[in-house]
Parts: sequence; C-alpha cells; structure tokens
Amino acid sequence: MEFAHILTAIIFLPLIGALLMLLAPTDRAVRLFALIVTTAAFLLSLPLWFGFDVASAAELQFNVVDFPLISETLDVRYLVGVDGFSLLLVLLTTFLGPIVVLCSWSYIKESSKGYYILLLILQTGMTGVFCAFDVLLFYIFFELTLIPMYFLIGIWGGERRIYAALKFVIYTMVGSLLMLVAILYLGYAAGNAVNGGVFTTNYFKLLSFDVPLGMQSWLFVLFAFAFAIKVPVFPFHTWLPDAHVQAPTGGSVILAGVLLKMGTYGLVRFCLPFFPSASASHTVLIGILAVIGIVYGALVSRAQSDAKKLVAYSSVSHLGFVVLGIFAVTLESIQGAMIQMINHGISTGALFLIVGMLYERRHTRLMADYGGIAKSVPVLTFFMVLAALASAGLPGLNGFVGEFLILVGAFSSDAPGMQVLTVIATLGVILAAVYLLWMLSRMFFGPLTTESNRKMPDLNVRELVILAPMALLMILLGLMPQPFLKVSEPAAERLLEVIEQKRAYAEIDDPMLQRRLELMERMPPSSTTPSADESLPQP
Repeated sequence: MEFAHILTAIIFLPLIGALLMLLAPTDRAVRLFALIVTTAAFLLSLPLWFGFDVASAAELQFNVVDFPLISETLDVRYLVGVDGFSLLLVLLTTFLGPIVVLCSWSYIKESSKGYYILLLILQTGMTGVFCAFDVLLFYIFFELTLIPMYFLIGIWGGERRIYAALKFVIYTMVGSLLMLVAILYLGYAAGNAVNGGVFTTNYFKLLSFDVPLGMQSWLFVLFAFAFAIKVPVFPFHTWLPDAHVQAPTGGSVILAGVLLKMGTYGLVRFCLPFFPSASASHTVLIGILAVIGIVYGALVSRAQSDAKKLVAYSSVSHLGFVVLGIFAVTLESIQGAMIQMINHGISTGALFLIVGMLYERRHTRLMADYGGIAKSVPVLTFFMVLAALASAGLPGLNGFVGEFLILVGAFSSDAPGMQVLTVIATLGVILAAVYLLWMLSRMFFGPLTTESNRKMPDLNVRELVILAPMALLMILLGLMPQPFLKVSEPAAERLLEVIEQKRAYAEIDDPMLQRRLELMERMPPSSTTPSADESLPQP
C-alpha cells in the first residue's frame, strides 16, 4: 500500500487547523476543534506504523513529491520521509497532541483560541523536524517550534514566565544560528564536491560527501552545540528547569515529550554520520558531560521542594543517558538511546500531567503541602506510582529497557574511558529511585496532613482518558519492546556502517598518514632484517 502524501498531511494538517480555528465562535468550539485536528493527525500517522517495511527500515520510506523549495538554482528541496529512527518520534508527537489538548481543557481559561492555535503550529514544526530530509528544511521546522513555545510560556506560564521564555529563546536561538552557519558552509562545500558546484542541503548528497578532517571538527562543534542546548546537555541545561516550572502543563508535556528529543535526534541524524571522525575525537568530552548531567540532575532533583522542578531536573539526568548511548556508538547503545527517547516522553510526560492535575486541585506544587493523599485519590496515586517506577527504570516497565541497553552498549564500546563512565552512570539509576520514591513518600503516603488533602477529588473521566493510554504504553514497552526495537535496528546498523566507512576513508585520506607511509616506502630495508629472498634457502 502506498502513502505517497501521508506525511505532508500529517505535518500540515495542524497548521491548516490553526488557520481555520480563527473562525471558531466559542471557547468550547475551539477546544473541540483542536481535539479533532490533533486526533485526526494521530489517526493519519497510524498507517505509517502498519505500513512500515521493517526489512528496509534503514532507508527513507513514504517520501512525498520532491520539489525545489527556494529556486531551481539552489538544491534546497521539500523532501520528507521516515526511516527507522524518525518513525517512532513522529508517532510520539502525534500521540501526545490530543493528550496535551485534553490536559489543557480546564487549565487554560483565558485567550484559549490563541493557546490552541499555537499548540497546532508547534505540532507542525515538531513533526516536520522528524520528517525533513533536507537540512535547511529541517532548520526551518526546528526554528518554527521556537516561536509558539515562547508565547505558550510567556503568556500562559507562571509568575516568572517572561524571564523563562526569554531565557529559552536566547539559549536556543544562539545555538541554532551557529548551526545555520555550519549548514551554509557545508552546503557550499558539498555542492562543489558532489553536486556539480550547486549549493545543496539534500541530506543524502551531504551524506555522500566525505567532509575533510580539517573541516569536520569546527562543523561538528557548531552542530553539536545547537543540539546540546536543545537536549540539554550539562552545562547548557540551566534554561530547562525555568521553562518547565513556568510553562503551563501542556507546554511542559510537549517540552519533555518531544522538544528535547529534537536535540538528541539531531545528534544521531547529523553529527554522527556527517562528522564521524570529529565525533570520535569528542567522545570522551561529551561522555563526561553526559555523565555529569546524569549524576548532577539526579542529585539536584533530590534537593527540590517543588514537585514540578524535581521532574524537570530528572529530564537532565535521563537525557544524559541518551547522549551517553549515542556517543558510545554501538548497536545496543544507539538502540537504547532511540527507545529511551520514546520512554522518557511517555513516563516523564505522565509525571508532568499528574503534577498538573494536583496543581489544579490544590494550586500548589510544594511537596510539603501534600501528604497521605493516596487515601483520598487512590486512582491518581496508582498512575503516579506507575509513572515514577517507570521513570526510575523498574524492570517490566519501559524505562528499564532503554537504560539497560544504553549501559550494556556503552560498557562494550571501544571509546576510551567509556567503561569507567558507564560505571559512574549507573549511579544515576540508583539516585533516580531515591528521589522518585522520596517524592512518592512525601506526597502520597503517610498520614493525611490537611483537610484540603482529605477532600481532594480523584481522577475524572477526562483525566482517566489522558493517563490510561500512557500507562498502557509504559507496560507494553516494558514487556514487549521487540516490535519497537525492530523498527530502529536496521537504521542503527546502517548508521554504524556509514560511520565505519567514513572513518576508514578519513584515515586513508589523512595527509599526515599519507606522508608517514611515503617516508616508510623511501626508507632502505634494515641490514639486520633479511629480505624475503634472503630468508629462503638457496638451491
């Protein structure tokens, strides 16, 4: 079955819906229309899963009409598709769309039309990032996500929303502008080398271009810097807690579930295959930063009094595992990093949703203001315990699969010092259990502390509809991860082949190595070492 234009529909349906929403007469009509549009986008994305050819998952699938994006004189094209890496992230994006609309149903009470319009524009940008196979098109979608997220935080956020929104924009924009410089330079260099002198940002033509070693290092730094801010990697993480805490619940779910994955996806999609030698030379540095983020994020989470801030810092720790797995560059570690992106989006997204539900009931996020509420809200407590245990990596739930594969793959990596870093990273698993169980103990168990907690209502039908599918996925991914891993495995194998081939070519093409070989050829044979003829017995 062919789905020639299905990706274009999935990408731009929310944008079209945002334009049509301008005509919605009431707030209720706005909410219903947003729910219909996001649900339609999710249903449209399901054929991608059922029609995906796992046997050729390393290749681009469902590519639509390829046409020039700017002009015929520049090889910048509208080229979208999915492979084994991007399929799961596209499905995660469309899956979270209706959930975010539903969680905002009663939370957003002012200017709701603007809020939902921005949500739909944001979904177009996020989906486009994971589908774009032209680097400049990727950059356009990457930047498109910045504008609506800025307004979602700045208008509907908490008391320090302006500060958090500006910090988010400044950090992200600095990184992405540096990446644009690298894209332009790479496009001209690749155009001269493999495209007849025509500037190109076609992903596959750039992939066929063996970037010279002298150029690789600084281009890698510019790309990796932009993505490290987006992840965020320590020490570029300081914008994240402020953005999470000040954002409305829906904004936090999108931020944790999808936006942060744009950074880790960019590292896998661009940094490793475009600049394999430079990525290898920076492996130790990035591995150290990832491990610092794992341990630091966990320790700072334990020190928080605000439940939402605790969950925010936990993202720094969990995504440190993903970055470590990416730069370990083994099949298991890359597989683990990809599945952990999905797992983090589900389990941490659920934690933000539940903290938001508690905030709507008590208008406080301080853990000290709760206590013993498992007695008054047992159903909500069940989902909170499940999400916390999944985030802590309990075997049988989704978080365990990704972290286990990352640690196994990283420990078997040939990268220098990776075994030591992996051993230190396992502390993050222990510390995650500490701060998450501590949060559960303070908020949900023990004696009921106040009358407000005693009278707190349990989940309603809308909230059950939000949390039930996320809980199901936590269990399903934990018990049956094979169907999801099979989708990304061929793409991971292909990535490793490309990296190995390019690194081997770089060694052959290394001018210093060539000079050493020439000198060795000119050296006379040693007088103490017999030649092949001399070593043979003479007749």
